[in-house]
Amino acid sequence: MRTIGLVGGMSWYSTAEYYRVINSRVQERLGGHASAPLVLVSLDFAEIRACQVSGDWERAAELLTDAARRCEQAGAESVLICTNLMHRVAEAVQASIEVPLLHIGDAIAARARSQGWHTLGLLGTRWVMEEDFYVDRLHDHGLDVVVPGTDDRAEVDRVIFDELTQGLVTPTSRERYLRVVADLAARGAQAVVLGCTEIEMLVSADDVAIGVLDSMTVHAEAAADLVLAR
Repeated sequence: MRTIGLVGGMSWYSTAEYYRVINSRVQERLGGHASAPLVLVSLDFAEIRACQVSGDWERAAELLTDAARRCEQAGAESVLICTNLMHRVAEAVQASIEVPLLHIGDAIAARARSQGWHTLGLLGTRWVMEEDFYVDRLHDHGLDVVVPGTDDRAEVDRVIFDELTQGLVTPTSRERYLRVVADLAARGAQAVVLGCTEIEMLVSADDVAIGVLDSMTVHAEAAADLVLAR
């Protein structure tokens, strides 16, 4: 099996799920006591969050590139950034290592195309929904992207940082998210991308009438497939 490096801790709630999903998929495929050979460098999210709030993306890139290098030095043959937003510095991370970076946008696009979906709604932090680094990655795969309106984007972002990344899940926020998803569906979305790795704590495929692409699960399953791709 290939060894995969995980740059995690952003937040640790979703990183724990990455670990679970990757190992579950490997054990399901191989049986018995099989588990994935993984290297995990878990960052302090408080430090990363401070960079986000201040707009210090250069410092954030330094922290992630250092973590990715440590993964590579420990034997990782490919590296994942276990968060959507920090793919904002994915190009810098990839440039700092010799092994491939498994980009979350590529994993999502591959799954969407396999399902025949070509128009996706997108939920995530405001940077993910509003900036080019994420949406353009999906566009590069021939996908159209629909994002919430201004007020809804603000509320989706608030729930992520005030609640989900701190382990809080409330019925009120779930209802708000479901309303936003319904609006995206009315505007043509065939599926919704849960473009923050914690949103799966709040919304599942059973909750909505359109397809769901849980970015954490899709990315982690792509990593497990890479572990087994010998």
